[in-house]
Amino acid sequence: MGLFGKLFDKKECDICGGEIGLLGNRKLEDGNLCKHCAKKLSYWFDDRRHSTVEDIRQQLAYREENSKKVEAFNITRTIGRYIKVVFDEDNRKLMVVRTNDIRSENPDVIDFSQITGCDFDIDEDRSEEKRRLDDGREVSYNPPRYTWNYDFYVTIRVNHPYFDDMRFQLNSSTVYVESEGALINPGILGTILGQQQFNPRNHPDFIEYSEMGNEIKQALVQMRQQERESTIAASTPKKPVICPMCRATTTPDSNGCCEYCGSPLNK
Repeated sequence: MGLFGKLFDKKECDICGGEIGLLGNRKLEDGNLCKHCAKKLSYWFDDRRHSTVEDIRQQLAYREENSKKVEAFNITRTIGRYIKVVFDEDNRKLMVVRTNDIRSENPDVIDFSQITGCDFDIDEDRSEEKRRLDDGREVSYNPPRYTWNYDFYVTIRVNHPYFDDMRFQLNSSTVYVESEGALINPGILGTILGQQQFNPRNHPDFIEYSEMGNEIKQALVQMRQQERESTIAASTPKKPVICPMCRATTTPDSNGCCEYCGSPLNK
């Protein structure tokens, strides 16, 4: 069979057994995957071509279990406008949600203990706006005019079997800020006359997304610190104390209570 024949040769998905269309094949290390099965994989997973059929089967089993965790997820806090970070603080879990249909999306449920770090980055670009003269030359405005472009990114680093991080953009479209002829650098004379320097980072959209990104980072850093403290506390041997209720000498249980009468013990 020639190359042309191989191109149009029908293939079957090694996961579901279904026939794969002409443009529907997703190559694996040792097999083929249809686009329908590929959609069930984690959104953050990017190592498909180096995965075996068995690797994909195991991940799809994990994704099925994850859907049950999504059903049980109790949202207690939400940060974000388009892509959202939602928290189940009672059960110490979070999800990064990209759509309004959580069940169909099946976002990965992450335990707080899996978080290893968080970064918030702002991509900035500035370009000068110029006017064109009758002879075709472009010259600067007086005062100069500029346009700033901003995009806001959060990267959550995790200890997870199928991906190492979740990087997403907070803004759905680039934020554009124009100076509109305002003074970029008023100098001493401008300061004396009360003219303020134009600062594109004072734009409402810039402020909103900056606060949003910093809130996510601060929340995750705090959760990471709490997990570390809990781990240290759990590994520290507990000392016997006298229960204020029954007066017995007792070692606090896992809930910090007396092992005899169940009363809370002072830490």
